[in-house]
Amino acid sequence: MKELKDMSLEELWELFPIILKEYDPEYETWYKEECTAISNSLKDHDIFRISHIGSTSVEGMISKPTVDILLEFREGYDKESILQILQREGWMVMAEDDQKQTVDMNKGYTQKGFAEKVYHLHIKPAGDHGELYFRDHLREHPDTAKEYEQLKLMLKDKFEHDRDAYTMAKTEFVEKYTEKARIEFKGRYDPGNIHG
Repeated sequence: MKELKDMSLEELWELFPIILKEYDPEYETWYKEECTAISNSLKDHDIFRISHIGSTSVEGMISKPTVDILLEFREGYDKESILQILQREGWMVMAEDDQKQTVDMNKGYTQKGFAEKVYHLHIKPAGDHGELYFRDHLREHPDTAKEYEQLKLMLKDKFEHDRDAYTMAKTEFVEKYTEKARIEFKGRYDPGNIHG
């Protein structure tokens, strides 16, 4: 059986299709467990904030059964050391941008498909807050959350085996409501106002 790192993009998309499920209250437990594990593993690093983001952080929302976690550090953080620690804990690098100091990692992707618990970890310098604003908007505007669900269901039918196209097709919607949230919740994530 091929290692995941040796699979083509098409093979990976076939093994890991877009799946959408009803909200599971256990997502919050999954997040808390992994948040604790990450905090313990990186106790010698100055974590700025860890947050549950994405659709699984919005109660009642249909989503991929994947818990998204945002891990923020201050500018100039020791990315390589952090990646080494997290990889020892079973996290795999999906994408990395040295210029922006961002890394996307996952856990729960196996050679036989998805594990019972699946996570995406988004590592970045603190300061932009886009994911947090979008999450907050969905939490506080059920009509927008419902519209987002309908969009995802439509895109799932179209791009079930093309994760990149599925993500790209959501971008305009996400950017639109992120900007609305930046105005509505202006200052919420300024230094000193630590939400998560």
